[in-house]
Amino acid sequence: MNRFNSDLRIKGLLVSLFVGITLAGSLVAGANAGDILKTEKLADNVYALVGPLTNRTPENLGNNASFGVIVTDDGVVLIDSGGTYKGAEMIHSALRGITDKPVKVVINSGGQDHRWLGNGYFKARGARIIANDKAVADQKARARDQLSGLAILVGAAGLEGTEPVYADEEFTESRKLVFGNTPIEIYHAGHAHTPGDSFIWLPQQRILFSGDIVYLDRMLGIGPQSAHLSWINAFETMAAYQPRTVVGGHGTPAALSKARSDTYDYLVFIRKAVSEFMEQGNGIEDIGTLDQSRFGYLENYDTLKGRNAQRVFEELEWE
Repeated sequence: MNRFNSDLRIKGLLVSLFVGITLAGSLVAGANAGDILKTEKLADNVYALVGPLTNRTPENLGNNASFGVIVTDDGVVLIDSGGTYKGAEMIHSALRGITDKPVKVVINSGGQDHRWLGNGYFKARGARIIANDKAVADQKARARDQLSGLAILVGAAGLEGTEPVYADEEFTESRKLVFGNTPIEIYHAGHAHTPGDSFIWLPQQRILFSGDIVYLDRMLGIGPQSAHLSWINAFETMAAYQPRTVVGGHGTPAALSKARSDTYDYLVFIRKAVSEFMEQGNGIEDIGTLDQSRFGYLENYDTLKGRNAQRVFEELEWE
């Protein structure tokens, strides 16, 4: 074999090796996406990507939440973009198991990190981003803290490429659009888990993507950015649409009755229980004794029950 042919052979082997490694990497990435994000078909061309109920980890890249996918004639409408740039890439990998159409619109349902910090990935690929104006304000106010927290939880490698990218289009109370012959309605009914939480309603399919207004299968978190009384009102507004299926911000899609049990009933309970606790002259230092065992079936109950009661106590002090 002359040197020219030998060089060609070596180059060919290198190209084959590179292609093999690339394909293997794609397959691993796809498998990881499938392991982390479970695809649930809800109706023709409507899906949920259901993430784990755990905290943010290097494995889930901040995608410990549920996301929505609406496939239309003109492309994909994605509800929430993931917790990091690489988390958005994971979502995109899961989408390829559903459709080869590009993501054209991203709706941020709120200000929590996994609702919007993947915006940059999809924006770079031509998507336009829609969010409530209070959600955008919340994102801007908490971006630095969210990135700092993610650096600890998913690690520097998992956070690589993540930059705050905000909505191209903001709305105040509602935004209705028809995209690819699919009517989509977005409503902000009030401060809930975060100030700008919105729900997305598909009137034709009677499917509702609630964002963090609804937690399914796991205990909701009432944090410093939350407002529990307004959250109750937001749920009631959302429930008035009588959806056939609710895709919560966390957990497996379910009927409205389960959304009510896992979220609304808990919010009403914790408000009443803490109010009675305070009326009996108890202080916040004893809030851990409050019996919340009725909701012990929810994931993360032991971690969140005390914090939730403390936060409601603090809110009630100012009412």
